[in-house]
Amino acid sequence: MVRTLAPLFGSRPAWIVLGLLAGVMAAGSAPAQAPAQQAQAVSSARLYSNDGAVTLNFIKPDKTADFEAALAKLKDALQKSNKPERKQQAAGWKIFKSPDPAGPNVLYIFIINPSVKGADYQVSNIIAEGFGTGPEINDLLKKYAESYAQGINIVNLNLLHDLSK
Repeated sequence: MVRTLAPLFGSRPAWIVLGLLAGVMAAGSAPAQAPAQQAQAVSSARLYSNDGAVTLNFIKPDKTADFEAALAKLKDALQKSNKPERKQQAAGWKIFKSPDPAGPNVLYIFIINPSVKGADYQVSNIIAEGFGTGPEINDLLKKYAESYAQGINIVNLNLLHDLSK
């Protein structure tokens, strides 16, 4: 995992801090929303009001194909949108899959850098906005919601230093 994301974070101390943070947060992660709740076309908005964010998604190992299908639809929705904020979101949203197990689950990491303040990052809302709410989309969103094992952890970030400048 360090080699894969090293260019993003750069230094070994940053990785140590991120690892400690992930370990602490995994112990008390938020429970996933009930599948019926999250599969609805309009879920609570997920806003990142800080400079950036890291979201840890804990996915059931036998449901990774369902989760990745929703991510593919998310990418399509962001790319086809006529809203400028959706294009900005896509430009700053990276999704990683850890090759290392997260307990019995698979860990997917969303890195939002920079965040688009005021824009909704709720995956189900973006997909519904881009494709409507027919039976196919509802089924996709239901499977997406059911792919979560123990929920997500969101770490909001404020930029301290940009060492590239």
